[in-house]
Amino acid sequence: MQQNGGKQVEEELLPIDIYYNKLLDWLLDRRHCDLKWQNDALEIREKINAAIQDMPPVDEITELLSGSFINYFHCLRIVELLKVSESATKNIFGRYSSKRMKDWQEIVSLYEKNNLYLAEAAHLLIRNVNFEVPSLKRQIGKCQQTQRDCTKKENEYSSNASVFLDQHKKTCEKMGIKGDNIKSELMDLLKELPEIYSKVAQDTIKCSNIVEYYQAFTKFVSPSYESSDENQNAQVLPLLRYLIEHGNTTVYQWRTGQVPTAIESDETAEVEVEKSSEGEIDWGEPSADSTVEGTESPSNGIDFGDTGDAIDWGGGGDSGDGTENGGIDWGDSGNDDSAGIDWGDSGITVDESAVTEITVEDSGEGGIAKGKDALTILDNTETRNMFLDEMMELQAFLSQRQAEWKSGSDVVAVNEFQAAPRIIQIQSRETIEKMAATITDVLSRLTTMRVQNLCLLKSSPRYVDRLAESLQQKLRLSEKLKTSCKRMVEKRNEAAEQQRELEPKLEVIRCKTKELKTQIAGEISKKYKNRPVNIMGEINNI
Repeated sequence: MQQNGGKQVEEELLPIDIYYNKLLDWLLDRRHCDLKWQNDALEIREKINAAIQDMPPVDEITELLSGSFINYFHCLRIVELLKVSESATKNIFGRYSSKRMKDWQEIVSLYEKNNLYLAEAAHLLIRNVNFEVPSLKRQIGKCQQTQRDCTKKENEYSSNASVFLDQHKKTCEKMGIKGDNIKSELMDLLKELPEIYSKVAQDTIKCSNIVEYYQAFTKFVSPSYESSDENQNAQVLPLLRYLIEHGNTTVYQWRTGQVPTAIESDETAEVEVEKSSEGEIDWGEPSADSTVEGTESPSNGIDFGDTGDAIDWGGGGDSGDGTENGGIDWGDSGNDDSAGIDWGDSGITVDESAVTEITVEDSGEGGIAKGKDALTILDNTETRNMFLDEMMELQAFLSQRQAEWKSGSDVVAVNEFQAAPRIIQIQSRETIEKMAATITDVLSRLTTMRVQNLCLLKSSPRYVDRLAESLQQKLRLSEKLKTSCKRMVEKRNEAAEQQRELEPKLEVIRCKTKELKTQIAGEISKKYKNRPVNIMGEINNI
């Protein structure tokens, strides 16, 4: 008997271990609950929904009803609270006449029938552990990931916005503009070109001895040039020589040797960008008669000879008064050779950039400079490039001289240089280096990025549009990235707010699930003589 009693005591102390996911199956297999418990649970749910519509204003009851899913254990607590609030309805037999109390007592009774409350509680426990808690964790994790991504993108957008803004500022600083009204400011920069050209023309005077040195060297090593000094002077650096002697004159004066009596330039029409009151683009209809003083004729178009001031084509009419009629004497019937037109290569000049000007040049005195001839030598693209070519020719020549000095060979000591002119023999390594520095200094004034941009601005209105669009594009990108940065901040704040809302919900479900686990274990323990019950598995890690 003592042995049987000892075994019974040991059996009562043995714990019952149940895996949480098999808890409902465990209850059904051991006939603690009915297999069709869910049908009865639906009826109880309907009664609970009806009962909660009429409840006394008790704080704890309100908290229970506003919490999570109402189960059997909540109903027990509600009945206990109603015993206090409905105590006045208790009759002499110890029963309550209150409908509230009767409804909740009926619900508790239905729950206890066939242990339905255990089946429902086990089902709720499994659902919380397998679905509710993981779902909230995933949502919180997603919010945290969103915040990290938004912070990363915010930093990227902010950094890129600063880069584009810095690029815009640096480009504006290089161009010498503020960037408020880009096109207008770019056009204002063109006022600097005449001063730049004037300084370059003055600096070329310092190159006169270099040109003479190069001239003498070329003449000495190329005997074919000795026959004609005049031809030699024309072939070796002609444009540079002209600039040294005459300065930065008009192309017309350089080409014809005559100072023009008037200059008709379409410069304003080429470079003018929209400045109208409506902000529209002024495409600059070029005026054939607009002079450098800014005067305009009543007709802004090209005279094709349809009016009274027609061109005399020399077909037999009297050409003696052609000048008085404003026509052009083509020289077929005139007697004055000096007033005729030279039909050489410089006869007709077409300004291809504007395609608005046909210029017929007069080889005599009193010519009018039009189109490209009206530009200065350094202002005209073709002659400016010729000037740069000649300067680079000098630079290459001096670089070769420097290389010979550095190699240790004294060219003057060579036999064939004994008869060289004095200007060649007196040169030293130091003088050659000074000459090279002078040429480099002049070249640097015209080859800087700023001057190149100014030249492009003047020669091409489309370049103005492209440059302005490029600068504005950087600003737009910077603003767009700043806007995206703000959106990332808002999105991150929204994710943080959502996380703050979800975390309390997760904590409530965790507490309720652990509490439900303890309550289920206690009810099962009662059915097995208070043996300890352990519900195991992921429920212990939520």
